[in-house]
Amino acid sequence: MAGNLIIAINRQYGSGGKEIGTKLAKDLGIPIYDQEIPEMAAKKSGIRKDYFEKVDEKPTDSFLYALAMNTFSMNGTMNPFDHALSSDRLFNIQAEVIQDLAKEGPCVIIGRCAEYILRDEPNRISVYICSPMEKRIERICRLYQLSEKEAQKKIMSIDKKRDSYYGYYAGKDWRGCSSYNLSIDSGILGIENTVEMLKNYIQLRQK
Repeated sequence: MAGNLIIAINRQYGSGGKEIGTKLAKDLGIPIYDQEIPEMAAKKSGIRKDYFEKVDEKPTDSFLYALAMNTFSMNGTMNPFDHALSSDRLFNIQAEVIQDLAKEGPCVIIGRCAEYILRDEPNRISVYICSPMEKRIERICRLYQLSEKEAQKKIMSIDKKRDSYYGYYAGKDWRGCSSYNLSIDSGILGIENTVEMLKNYIQLRQK
């Protein structure tokens, strides 16, 4: 399998997708990119990092953003979501960073529509990590010391944002099987076995 191997992971919140991606990258000896992408986009563009973080994997609507961010202009400060710094523009800069990373070498990329952005890359492997709600609630409660009700509310909110973000930019259902090479229920397999399954799949692809 010639060229750079790029593993793009989308994940339900609380499914352990980031942990799975991190362990997979470590086992393969390749870098993983997640929160580093907004920082890279800031360095590439000269735009402040927090502007990218405001729209990072969140749904976008130009009219609603204009209303929500109107306080900047009312306060006499620059509106970061004007035409030059619209959420679409910020997305495109991050997309350029993701494309640059794919050219640099093998890596794992978490979220941010990387699966869609790199859709024409023959060596891209797209993965969707899911898990039953009760498993995700248990995980979020354990990690963040939240009640079950608080954890479920957070899960539903973040999943909705990721779904809207993906639907807006990729024009597809975030959960649709046709969008991915592999969809795995980490709630059944667990973190370690999910990583092993991904490594086995990669080995078969490389043959």
